[in-house]
Amino acid sequence: MNKFTLTCCSTADMPYEYFLERKIPFVCFHFMLDGKEYADDLGKTIPFADFYSRIEAGAMPTTSQVSVGQFIDFFEPFLKDGQDILHVTLSSGLSGSYNSAVAARDQLLEKYPERKIIIVDSLGASSGYGLLMDMLADRRDKGEDIEAVSAWAEENKLKVHHWFFSTDLTHYKRGGRISAAAAIMGSLLNICPLLNMSYDGKLIPRKKVRSKKRVIEEIVHMMEIHAEKGLDYSGKCFISNSACYDDARQVADLVEAKFPHLNGPVMINSVGTVIGSHTGPGTVALFFVGDKRED
Repeated sequence: MNKFTLTCCSTADMPYEYFLERKIPFVCFHFMLDGKEYADDLGKTIPFADFYSRIEAGAMPTTSQVSVGQFIDFFEPFLKDGQDILHVTLSSGLSGSYNSAVAARDQLLEKYPERKIIIVDSLGASSGYGLLMDMLADRRDKGEDIEAVSAWAEENKLKVHHWFFSTDLTHYKRGGRISAAAAIMGSLLNICPLLNMSYDGKLIPRKKVRSKKRVIEEIVHMMEIHAEKGLDYSGKCFISNSACYDDARQVADLVEAKFPHLNGPVMINSVGTVIGSHTGPGTVALFFVGDKRED
């Protein structure tokens, strides 16, 4: 059986050490901050606290996806080493990185026709995308081949739920997720919108919840409704946050209290610099496995 390498993009928003331990190489997106370009390298170049402090001070970062050439440079060493590649991308509903990866694959297969390069669109983001990678790495480590792991990914990726709320609507307004008027009214009325990832990998506002306390209760209620086996959910749960760890910890405490059969404690990560360029500070995201996302 040929070896294969499981890879992803930095926008899976897991800790740098996690990817090393799980043997999941990642390719970096990039962002511009105060006129300088940086790699989205999971907080190595710019610590997350510094990144969000600069945003709060008025910086407005912009992002760029991985180019075809960057994907070629990332993939080729594995092919030269005789390995096939299963690469999972950030959602095509948020980025064109899937198309870039496919174009790189097509060029490389002309040079390495004996190799396999399979590209999967995660239809996810941040640590929800990371949760999918975690499950795929488990299957790889059990000895499943590239076809079996990629098929499982396609069959199950929409079962990974992504629920988000934010206490700062500035960057959601900037990115067009909500209107300027809605952002102003939301701030005045202390409204925290609850959003999730749709079946086609786009971030969709679902509810307007008044007060942080209530939105924390509501986001966990969504897990009660949608999690596999309900309150008997026995899978993993990940949370990511953008410079609001205390809010994330409140969500994690409530999840751990309501779901006694979790596979380990809730893992709290930072929203990375590329995803965070669009959310800004104040976002908490909850990820778990459940029923299939259909809208």
